[in-house]
Amino acid sequence: MSVLDPRMSKDLLSPREAHLGGSTVVRRLLPNLGRRTVGAWCFVDHYGPDDIATESGMQVPPHPHIGLQTVSWLHAGEVLHRDSLGSVQTVRPRELGLMTAGRAIAHAEQSPDPHSPLLHGAQLWVALPDAHRHVAPAFEHHAELPQVTAHGLSATVILGELDGAASPGTTYSPLVGADLTLAEGADVRLPLEPDFEYAVLTMSGETEVDGVRLPPGSMLYLGFGRAELPLRALSDSGLLLLGGEPFDEKLVMWWNFVARTPEEIAQARTDWMLGTGFGEVTGYDGAPLPAPELSATPLKPRGRTR
Repeated sequence: MSVLDPRMSKDLLSPREAHLGGSTVVRRLLPNLGRRTVGAWCFVDHYGPDDIATESGMQVPPHPHIGLQTVSWLHAGEVLHRDSLGSVQTVRPRELGLMTAGRAIAHAEQSPDPHSPLLHGAQLWVALPDAHRHVAPAFEHHAELPQVTAHGLSATVILGELDGAASPGTTYSPLVGADLTLAEGADVRLPLEPDFEYAVLTMSGETEVDGVRLPPGSMLYLGFGRAELPLRALSDSGLLLLGGEPFDEKLVMWWNFVARTPEEIAQARTDWMLGTGFGEVTGYDGAPLPAPELSATPLKPRGRTR
């Protein structure tokens, strides 16, 4: 008789709604009550599918980041990325837009004009480990990404490595991100790394993940110790698989900053408001986002769970 690894889990994470900019409302799944990171993945927003045929779509003015990487991932629509390095890039479905903030960067994201009638995607952050969090800022765009296929399954490797296929995107800690497309009726087992923790986000359709039915917009935390993951598609479905080695460093996350101390956060906020250190995003028709006021409640470094 097999013995289940006690590190395995099946915790359903409930989203909360947040307004992103323009007509875009997101479902924030990470950080979540009781779960702050999955590997180095520290932030997950899922949005759409939204009918933006007569709307402005996504309109996020210039804003700053430190200490993280951003991943723009689309199933429908386009996002025009501009940053303070001078990068201007339209990111389309299943293309990787990867921005490394490092010590400091600013960027803006918007639906171009004209744009497709539907917008559907996810915005994700990866926390940079202490040894690399002050690297020079950078932007990468990868239109071609490796695929893993099985009967009824097609997986695009966004970051890291899955079943021997490695993404060209730059990473700074052991992790994986993969987009899974399942045909209705598919019943497959996806190979995993037992030392990684994992979570699965349902982008569309309904799938059973290790026996747990996930409707669209839901995210299941799976813990560690899995060599494979059973997936069964109840309809044509799209999923995101996120995983990595446990990120054991304590983080201070506030607004768009990932740091290690409250003092670093306060300094980054001051720099942004004074217009120093982050550079300038040109070409966006609008003013930069002002930083919110810091709360009187002291910020505290927090670990993987809370």
